This record gives sequence, structure tokens and C-alpha cells, in this order.
Amino acid sequence: MTIGNRYRITILTSRLIRMEYQKNGIFVDEATQAVVNRNFPLVEYSTLHEKGRLIIETDDLIFSYDGEEFSPEGLSIEVKATGKVWHYSVVYGNSDRNLYGTARTLDGADGGIMLEPGIFGENGYAVIDDSNSAILDDGGEYVSRRGEGIDIYFFGYGTDFAGGLRDFYHLCGQVPMIPRYALGNWWSRYYRYSEKSYNEMLDKMAKENIPLSVAVIDMDWHITDVDPKYGTGWTGYTWDKELFPDYKRFLKNLKDRGLATTLNLHPADGIRAFEAQYEAMAKEMDFNTREEKAIEFDFADKKFRNAYFKCVMNPYEDDGVDFWWIDWQQGTKKGGSDIDPLFLLNHYHYEDRKRNNNRPMIFSRYAGVGSHRYPLGFSGDTLATWKSLDFQPYFTATASNIGYGWWSHDIGGHMLGDKNEERLIRWIQYGVFSPIMRLHSSCSEFFNKEPWNVASPYRQIMGRYLRLRHQLIPYTYTMSYEAHINGEPLIQPMYYKLSDDKQAYKHKNEYFFGDSLLVGAITKETSKSLRMSHINMLIPEGRWYDIFNGRVYGKGVKNLYRNVDNIPVLLKAGGIVPLSLEEGNGVDNPTKLRLLVGAGADGEFNMYEDDGRSLDYEMGKFAITKLETKFDSDRNMTTVTINGATGDLNQIPKEREYEIVLYGVNGGKVTVSAPVVSSKDGYTVEIEGALTAENDYKQAAFEILENAWIEIAQKERIYALIKASGSKKECEELILKEDIDVELKDALMELF
Repeated sequence: MTIGNRYRITILTSRLIRMEYQKNGIFVDEATQAVVNRNFPLVEYSTLHEKGRLIIETDDLIFSYDGEEFSPEGLSIEVKATGKVWHYSVVYGNSDRNLYGTARTLDGADGGIMLEPGIFGENGYAVIDDSNSAILDDGGEYVSRRGEGIDIYFFGYGTDFAGGLRDFYHLCGQVPMIPRYALGNWWSRYYRYSEKSYNEMLDKMAKENIPLSVAVIDMDWHITDVDPKYGTGWTGYTWDKELFPDYKRFLKNLKDRGLATTLNLHPADGIRAFEAQYEAMAKEMDFNTREEKAIEFDFADKKFRNAYFKCVMNPYEDDGVDFWWIDWQQGTKKGGSDIDPLFLLNHYHYEDRKRNNNRPMIFSRYAGVGSHRYPLGFSGDTLATWKSLDFQPYFTATASNIGYGWWSHDIGGHMLGDKNEERLIRWIQYGVFSPIMRLHSSCSEFFNKEPWNVASPYRQIMGRYLRLRHQLIPYTYTMSYEAHINGEPLIQPMYYKLSDDKQAYKHKNEYFFGDSLLVGAITKETSKSLRMSHINMLIPEGRWYDIFNGRVYGKGVKNLYRNVDNIPVLLKAGGIVPLSLEEGNGVDNPTKLRLLVGAGADGEFNMYEDDGRSLDYEMGKFAITKLETKFDSDRNMTTVTINGATGDLNQIPKEREYEIVLYGVNGGKVTVSAPVVSSKDGYTVEIEGALTAENDYKQAAFEILENAWIEIAQKERIYALIKASGSKKECEELILKEDIDVELKDALMELF
């Protein structure tokens, strides 16, 4: 640490430097909205005063400063590995070829929007500005900073994305574990449901075999028809008894169905005189109710906040509300504070939900750096268009650059647009392989996404994917633990693992989904003649298997074409994905599991399980089952081992049934059913099978031609060439020479 009269330079790591300039000479040591931990291990560095400049050198950086107010000429940092030099700039300091982070909301977006900066850049560095965030005082209250100044953090991590994120989380706080129920299917619709109609909808979902884990009730749970003298009906805290005559019975019924519940809040108008909680709030606040004035909503006021939780929030939570959808749209500086009320809402709601050892979660908008401590995010009201869908995979993956891994989108789009069931299915397919799977739409009789309102074959595809999302919980929940303990987001951009490949930075709708899967989100309309759509994918080194069609892929860049019933989801060789085979709404640790295993390499997966709802995991009450696969090329033998679980075995079933699906052998995949396996003792099985040398390109070509709406004569001519070819190479050369539709030719080229 180097301190002058008005500046302070702190070397946090060899690649992370804090720089402060305060004209009043008062520096901030407290936690802020963004930064919660200032304790870092000691770092070796050298200092030198040369020609009026302070030079600090670490293993990775060279810092140079003239001791004056920060300026482009006076403050710079060189990244040794690349020779790139950052110069302080008020305008460009954070966005010099930045790889970007995320944004507060996608409200009203029809496609892309400008994103805030993240901690990585193409030049190997980025800067986060913490100059204006509030500080946390000794009493647990966020207060404004003392005087104006500059407080910035330089991240010089080059392409070490994992290392940069680890240090970011050390600085700004861990990602907490989310409840297990958050990873299933959410049903959400802005619709005037009643207790009766909501239960009827759930009955239909069960009949359709659609598993749900979260019931979202939008604003019509509360009274919305309000006397104009009180204002609008957006804010409300009193159940509408015409719709929900016995709300406690309704909430209990949701619990009995295995669902967690969240209610929508628009809190800006405060507690008004018609609310059931008005008198109790007024008593807590010493508020005069004679004139029936509203009790102003001000989360910076501790007295109001305590009364709000005591009189309004906590009683409903005790009745069965699991978490709150905080729909704050009113901007900043509400009440007498200049602190963003959205951040205050997120922070204090999250902290309050820890009551009774409950694992907290909120559902709210992003409120700046540090928001990852309060999962999860509500991205807002997008237009229902192809452009909106096309932006969301990139938006979600890029948010990892600011440590924000738990975005939830309105799957299918929120408003306007048009009715397009193909687009709905593509959105659902992406949603299944996104952090949170939540269907939602605006208040319109014509904006319905219930499966029974979707035409065939889309209805059947929708059901299959929603069931798959529920099956994926053992995998995604383990990844949530990895995010918590190791700082590895569920969704990662391609360049995180392929940092030296320039192509990786261009593939915006392709991403890693956990440590075993690679997903290509198809976000473009189907070709009318080919009746397929595609995504251009960068496939890393090794063997990769499509979990839907079993095809094997090697390293390269190619267009992958799919009918509307699937998208490319590739399992790496050595990868293991556990799927639950339980049916219904429950998200308990399953007694039946299917393991998807990629043949051809060794690998392991440490499946994490706990009670899913409490904070007991912080005290070590969890179990880990190590799943392993080993490939012996000499014997063409794959060994799959389910090791005995370690940790607190009370968290998991004593016995389990396993089904093992091995991809990439004997020209396809092999399925093996294991006997009942003791969770304590484990089980090992050997599966014989030579690695698949190549795909059955003739059969795959037939399927492409059969599906296409082109002339029959053309189909016959092309297929005759394919059947007559003596090898894959010969077939490829023949197709390349043919004068056929470019898109059809490209689809056939995928097979080679």
C-alpha cells in the first residue's frame, strides 16, 4: 500500500490494483455496495520513485503514477504479458475494448442493448469504478460517501478468466447457493388468476406431465381496483378476496403440490390507507393516520424497513410465500436518500429472508457491481421477437464477466411482437439450457404459453423440453455449488476455455453449460425449403456427442442444422451429466438417476446434494457422490464408477436406481441399467464398445432430404450420389460439385 496526501494505491494481487484519489484525504476502508472484502494475502512488489513518478512493479503489472489528480498522462498500468498499457480516462477507462458485463434491465428491448463494462477486456485489462457506491457503516446501514473522489480497481488478468473471477468474488463476495427449487420450471403469467383458475391450470399441467417447481403470482394477487384518491393499483399488499377468498389455503395447496411460491411487488407507492397492514405500520412508525396519507416507501429509513418486514413481508412468508419478485421500476433516489433504492431493496430483502435458517433468494433487477450476492435476476419486459431471442444467449453468457450468473428471462418474450410458435419453441429450448427456466408474458388474452394452447407438433416438443429441464436439476444444482465454492458460473462464453482462439470471441450464441455440455442456441427462423435452422459452432478439441441425435463431432467450425425439435447440445468425451428420472413437481434428491456419459476419455463429476432449502450447507450438511468414467482404448472398454457418497449421507436416499447411457460407441450409444445401488457403497460397471469412427452420413443425409420441401427428383438424384459413393471423402467431394441449393449443401456438409 502506498499513501500520499490525497491518493492511496493498494496492491491486492499481482494483477489487481485499487487506486483512490480523495481531495479531502479521507479514504474508504468500509465495505461498499460492490466491495465487501478488503483482506487479501500479502503480495510481493517493488516500488521506485523516478523522475517524479511512483513506479510499482508486481509479477504481472507495472504501475506508473505522477502523484497528481488522476489523468491519462499521469496514471498508467502496463500488462507485462502483452505489453498493453492502460491510461486512466474519465470517458474510456472502463470500456477500452471491454468484453462487457451486463445491464440493469432489458425492459422494452427489441434485440441488443448497450451493456455495462465487465472485468475483462480484449487488451487484457479492465477497470471497475466504485467511486459513487454507498458504504456500509458499523450498524449495518448503507450511507453516502464522505466527499467526492475516485475509487477504481484495475483488473489485469489477460485471458485468465477463471483467475480473474476468483479474485473478483474474493473482493466482491461469494455467489451464494440458490434453493434447489429455483432450477426447475417456473410458471409465470401476468394474468388475473383466481384460486380456482390457478388450481385448474396446475391440474392441466399435471395431466400434461409438465413438472413445475415455482408458482409465480403476478400483481393480481393483491387489490388492484383502487380508489383514484389513493393513486394506481400497481402497488399492493392486501390479498384480493374476490379472487383468493382464503389465501392461506391457496398457499398451502401450492406447497402440497411441491411448488415454491413468489408474489410480485411494485412497492413504490408505499403503504396506503386501504391496505390491511396500514394501522399496524402506522403504529410501528408513530404515523398519524387521521388524514389517511400514505406511509412513504423509503428503504433507506431503518425504522420504515423494520416495520415493513415485521408487518407486511414476514407474516406472508410465515403463511407460505417463499420469496419475493421485487419489480422496482421507479429509478433512483427515492425518499431522502441518494442511494439506489433497487440496491437497498435487494440487499435488505435478501438478508431478511435468512430468518429461521431459510436459504434466501430474491427475484429482482440487477443493481450494479456486487449484485451477484443477491440472486437472482429478472431481466425485464422484452419484445416477443426473433431479435430479442437472438440477443439473450449472448447477454446471459457475457454477464459472467461481472460475476452475475443467475439471470432469468421472460422465456418466449414478454410483450408485443406476434404469435409465432416456432420462435416460442426455440426460446424454450434456449431456456432449458439457461440459468433459470421461467415462462412469462404480458397481460393479454392472446399471449398464452400453456402447452394446451400450443399447436402440434410444438406442444409435444415443449413438453419434452420442459421435462428435460426438470431432469437436469442434479446437474445444474451441482453447478450452482461450483459457482458458490469455486467461482465458476453455470454459463460461460466460449473464450473462457478457448482464450487463445480468436474465433471464440465471435461465437456469441454458443456457450458452455456447466463443465460437460456445450450448447448452440438456435435463434433464427427455419428455412422454408430446408425446414431446418442452424447455428455456426466452434467445436473444441476432442470428441463431442450430440445428446439428442448421437452424432460425434471433432474440432472445427461448422454450421450445425437442426429441425425445430432440437438444438445442438454436445457432451464432451469424459463428460458426465446426471439426470433425475423422478416424475412430478418435487425437487427432492432423486432415487432414480440416468447418467449421460461421453466415451473416449477419462472424466469425473462430483454430484452435490443437500436439503435444497436451508443454510445448513454452510455447516457442512451436504453429500457428494463422485461419478467417474475411464476409457481403455486397448480393450475398447469404458468403466463407469458410482463411488460411495461422502459427507452427510442423511441428505440423500440410502439406495438409488441408475441407468447409464454411454455415447460414442458401436456407432451410436449403449444403455445399461444398474442394479439398485447403495449410496454408501457405490457400484462399478464395465461397458464394452469400440469408439464410433464416423457418423452414419448416408442415413443422416436421407433424413435431411426426406424432411426438406424440395423437388422429389432433386432428392432422388442427390441421394443416389450419396448411396453410390465409396467413402465419406468421396461423398463430400461429389456433393461439393453438385449444383444444388447452398443451404442444402451446407446442411449435408455438416455430416462430413
